[in-house]
Amino acid sequence: MSKNYYEILGVSVNASFSEVKTAFRKLARKYHPDVAGNTPENVAKFKEINEAYEVLSDTKQRSEYDTVRRFYNYSSAESSQKNNDENSEKTNTTKPDFGSTEKKTKDAPGSRKKTGFSFNWEEFISKYTKYSESDCRQKDNKAISRGKDIHADVEITIAEALNGTVKVINMLQTQVCPKCKGRKFINGRCCPHCNGKGETAIHKKFNIKIPAGVKDKSKIRLSGEGEKSLYGGDNGDLYLTVHITAPLDYEVEGLNIIKTLVLTPSEAVLGGNVSVCAFNNEHINVKIAPNTRNGQKIRLSGCGVSEGNSLGDMILKVIIQIPSNLSNEEIELYRKLNELSSQNVR
Repeated sequence: MSKNYYEILGVSVNASFSEVKTAFRKLARKYHPDVAGNTPENVAKFKEINEAYEVLSDTKQRSEYDTVRRFYNYSSAESSQKNNDENSEKTNTTKPDFGSTEKKTKDAPGSRKKTGFSFNWEEFISKYTKYSESDCRQKDNKAISRGKDIHADVEITIAEALNGTVKVINMLQTQVCPKCKGRKFINGRCCPHCNGKGETAIHKKFNIKIPAGVKDKSKIRLSGEGEKSLYGGDNGDLYLTVHITAPLDYEVEGLNIIKTLVLTPSEAVLGGNVSVCAFNNEHINVKIAPNTRNGQKIRLSGCGVSEGNSLGDMILKVIIQIPSNLSNEEIELYRKLNELSSQNVR
C-alpha cells in the first residue's frame, strides 16, 4: 500500500472523526497554496492531505481502506515469516539416514503434515478490482446521490462590509475524472489518471460579490459550486461564512463606529482642523476645539453603520500623544512652558 493516510494527517488508527477533522484543518491551513505558496510541491501536499481526509472522514471509505490495509500488512508479515522459515529449514537440514532399510511412506504416528496459509496479494487485488468494478455498475442502477456541499471562510474589513466588495477565492475542488467518467476503471483496470478514485482535484477561482451591509458570520451560498456527483447527480453547493475583521484603531458598538484620534499636545491646546478617513474612503475635515482633553469624544453624525432606515455615528476618541525624538529646541520650549505654568493638574 503506497500511502498511509493516518501518517499523512498525523493521527492514530483509532482517531475519532473529530480528531481527524482537527488535524485536517490544521494541515490544510498550513499547506494551502494561497498561504504556503502555489508551488508544485505545496499543491501536491495539499492534494494528498485532502485525499487522506476524504477517505478517513467517510465511514464506508475508511472501513474499506482499513480492510485493504490489514490485508496488506498481513501479506507482508506472511511473506517475511515464510522467508524466515525457509532460512531456518536450510540451516537445520541434516543428512538422510542411509542405515535404515525401511521405506517411510507414512507420517509418524501423532505427527501432522505442515500446512500454512499463504496470502496471495495479486489474487486479492484482482478480486477486489472485480468487486469494485461490479459495485460501480450497481451504483449506476441505484438512486443517484447529490454531490457534497463545501464550506469555506472569507474575511473582509469593516469598510468592505459597509460599502460592499468583491473577493477572489481560490478553492481546491473535485471533478469527475475525464478519463474514466467517474467509473474508476478502464478496460477492467484501475484508471491511471485518477488512480481509481473516479475524480480529480482542480483549483478554481471565484469572484465573490459581498453585498453592502453584510453582517458578521452571515453565509453566502453559491449554488452548484460544491463537489460534483460521481454518478450524474446534482452538484453540491459552496457556502462561504463571512468574517468581519476590525482594524486596530476601530471598534463597532451597535451601529456606531469608535475610532481613535491621536492629537499632539499643541493640537489639543490650540485646536484646529484634522482630516479623518471614513469607511467610504472619503476624508472628513474635523474641527478640534481648543483645550481638548485626553479621552474626550467627538461625534460625527451619520458616519456609522446603516441598517434599514437607521444610521449610526462615528465617535472619535481623543488620545493626546507626545511626539518621539523631540529636538533640543522643543524640549527647551517645554521647559519654559513648565516654568510659566501655575496650574496644578493633580
